[in-house]
Amino acid sequence: MEVLGKILGSGAKVKIMRLFLLNKNKDFTAKEIVKRSRVSPDTARRELRLLKSIDFVKRRSKGWIFSYDFKYAKELEGLLISVDTLNKETILKSFKKAGKVKLIIIAGIFIKNKDSRVDLLIIGDKMRKNQIGEGIRKLEAEIGTELTYAVFETKEFLYRLDIYDKLVRDILDFPHEIVLQAKELSTQVLKKP
Repeated sequence: MEVLGKILGSGAKVKIMRLFLLNKNKDFTAKEIVKRSRVSPDTARRELRLLKSIDFVKRRSKGWIFSYDFKYAKELEGLLISVDTLNKETILKSFKKAGKVKLIIIAGIFIKNKDSRVDLLIIGDKMRKNQIGEGIRKLEAEIGTELTYAVFETKEFLYRLDIYDKLVRDILDFPHEIVLQAKELSTQVLKKP
């Protein structure tokens, strides 16, 4: 993100462009753009004016929408969406204060797999919902789209793992990456087929 921000002039512009590229048919009000991109209203206004001047977005009665007339959409999409947007440290930092996190698995948008049921699975103890929500919102702002995620206490996760819960199996049996795994969970997660 930092490199793209420097290349394109600002991290805020990258966030806003990703938001529109990943939601091409959706109208956004200025307030929604500010909230979802986590930029200031002044910054959003400035970037939207600039993006409108190059025909990247169009003004509509309900807000702003991606402009299909933008001739470099495919190239920018390849650069802004296909690039690995977040490193593992960024993901870990997002949930540092969320409780005793023992397992974080990424799938879906993080590994470019549209068929995944979730993008993120978080397992731990004494989890704080507000901190998890804040971490999710930070990641969504960086990526430019809403995340599908599941959060379980360790005991519930292990129970679901033992009974071959469909959601848990769908995550573990299909493409995914483990970002964090406590030693105590390494044998349980890896032992199941």
